[in-house]
Amino acid sequence: MINLVKSLKPGSVIGIVGGGQLGRMMAISAKEMGFRVGVLDPTEDCPAAQVADWHIVAAYDDILALQELAKRCEVITYEFENVSVEALNNILPFANVPQGTDLLAITQDRLLEKSFLEDNNVVIAPYEVIINPTDIQDAIDRIGFPCVLKTTRGGYDGKGQYVLYSTADLAPSMNLLREGTCELEAWIPFEKEISVMVAGNGETYTTFPVVENIHRNNILHETIAPARVADEVAEEAARIARQIAEALNLRGCLAIEMLLTKAGGIYVNELAPRPHNSGHYSIEACNLSQFDAHIRGICGWPLPKVNLLQETVMVNILGEHLAETYDLIDLKADWQFHYYGKKEAKPGRKMGHITILTEDLYETLEEIYQTGIWD
Repeated sequence: MINLVKSLKPGSVIGIVGGGQLGRMMAISAKEMGFRVGVLDPTEDCPAAQVADWHIVAAYDDILALQELAKRCEVITYEFENVSVEALNNILPFANVPQGTDLLAITQDRLLEKSFLEDNNVVIAPYEVIINPTDIQDAIDRIGFPCVLKTTRGGYDGKGQYVLYSTADLAPSMNLLREGTCELEAWIPFEKEISVMVAGNGETYTTFPVVENIHRNNILHETIAPARVADEVAEEAARIARQIAEALNLRGCLAIEMLLTKAGGIYVNELAPRPHNSGHYSIEACNLSQFDAHIRGICGWPLPKVNLLQETVMVNILGEHLAETYDLIDLKADWQFHYYGKKEAKPGRKMGHITILTEDLYETLEEIYQTGIWD
């Protein structure tokens, strides 16, 4: 793999594998820093292509298309973790992929991810590996109810997992078991779901504020910045994030999702090797957005200390909310509206988000509720 020996200069070309909303916001940050941007995505007029300089319409694992991307770019990054590791490895000899593919491989496979975290003394939920459906009863005997059955690959927004509360849930869980190797995790009785964004340039690392996440139907609904937790909890979460980043020699952004128990215990639940939905608030609320940090990191630019400028709530706009949020534009002058340019609105599909800087988190949460759009 080619490594950067000095920072990439404005005017250089950054290639993004993946053309969704994360790629779109990466591209916007890159353009503001003076870079050119190319996107590889199979969908015509995808969100990132709308703001990029050019677009290669091809599948993510199309090696010829990736080779073309590599020829036209000084740096290549990816906007989501389900890019083919094998395909990227094929172009590494002549492409600059600062994030590398090890992180991608780790975050694509829950068992590899857990092994990495355990090797680095990071606390995770107890788990058992399920290779055959017949293994599950022994695993339940060791883990106990309730527990969570997860596929080892391909899950996001609650997909690829099933919560088991009793033996009555075993039969419905068999569909997951038929997909291949699974893992059975102990259910952590968490009080809050929190997350931390961390960014690195291979030498230095910077953490974003610890935030609190509220999910509905396994999809992020709201992010509250900062998280309503004790200072020592926020400090420990940031320490864990930095520890993981250093172990990875991180370049770019990494999201770390955590579960916080009532007793103050922190369990790392999941890693995402890219900017993350829970970091969108940073565009307005921090001195550096997660997208700016990602671009700076992969281009070898220095990373400043990240500060939260004001308390903030971010709320997601899903397909079922889209039309009604248009009516809020004329009513909420202080709300920051972000729409992703997706052609088709489907229930559960992320179509945009709203960021609200506030003097009173509880008042703002109530204001969101009172719109009636999300309830």
